[in-house]
Amino acid sequence: MQNSRVAQLILENGDRFTGKAFGHIHDVVGEVVFTTNMTGYQETLTDPSFCGQIVVMTYPLIGNYGINFEDMESDKPALSAFVVREKCDYPSNFRTEMDLDGFLRQNHIVGIEGIDTRALTRIIRNNGCMKGIITIKENISDKEIETCLESLDNSDVISRVSTKSAYNIKGGGKKVAFIDMGAKAGIIRDFKERDCDITVFPYNVTAAEIEKIAPDMVFISNGPGDPQDVPETVETVKNLIGKYRVCGICMGHQIIGLALGGKTAKLKFGHHGGNHPVKNLETGKVYITSQNHNYIVSDLPDDVEESYINVNDGTCEGIKHKTLPIRSVQFHPEASPGPLDTGWIFDYFLSD
Repeated sequence: MQNSRVAQLILENGDRFTGKAFGHIHDVVGEVVFTTNMTGYQETLTDPSFCGQIVVMTYPLIGNYGINFEDMESDKPALSAFVVREKCDYPSNFRTEMDLDGFLRQNHIVGIEGIDTRALTRIIRNNGCMKGIITIKENISDKEIETCLESLDNSDVISRVSTKSAYNIKGGGKKVAFIDMGAKAGIIRDFKERDCDITVFPYNVTAAEIEKIAPDMVFISNGPGDPQDVPETVETVKNLIGKYRVCGICMGHQIIGLALGGKTAKLKFGHHGGNHPVKNLETGKVYITSQNHNYIVSDLPDDVEESYINVNDGTCEGIKHKTLPIRSVQFHPEASPGPLDTGWIFDYFLSD
């Protein structure tokens, strides 16, 4: 095991937390967010939607059941750093293939433990998401901190995690044009379980390229960052509306909202975790959902209506067009991690 070193997490508001670095020890900058998942830290680590972020786990002990290579949501982690109250050095599970520290070292991700994650979470909750740095320097100057924080630019996170070229996953069912904004493996898995023929495209695919495969549905996946940073994707979806069924999850939901003429806005501290209640406005039924996003659809045109809302804060969790086959949700029906209450959403997307 690599020897730990004293490290600091420094927030842009000046708050500092001292702990011990682990994993691949180096200085890093990112946007600090927290997630309330009690389990599923491996899926959190490998979720591309966390690209560019320093992720704080609110549950105090992380790493208990180790890491396996079957439950990965992408090939490797995309987050900037991982913050825990305490890491488990001796995991116990029959599926364990390596421990948390080794996994972070292998993937060049720094972790920090031994800090008051409860106090840190309160700061983010009360003040909103903010930039932060993790440093092992003992006497870092205010100027160095300022320069490091100013260097953070997450406007290109989608291009970092999207596929670089199109590829096909054979199936005997409906043909899905899948726009990869940083997709979780679980979403592709759910379409594969329904025998879909999936062609995965990069985020900057053109409408003409999608039209060549004559899909039954165009799907836009989850992904990191601000949907307004990818106007090319919004334009592609706009050009496909009215020609094909269009559906999306998370970032895909926001892209569809923009393509339809709506607006998006940033939340104070985002929704990250597996315990977010959403209400189906048609049936009145409430579902517990998995979520991971900092942005929401905030305004909609008259021909689009909300289909789901967040019970906690009333924000939009789903939309549908009044006349066209367009449907999307902000939450993650595939979970990974989280509850499977809304797995039927994939059938809803594919239904005629």
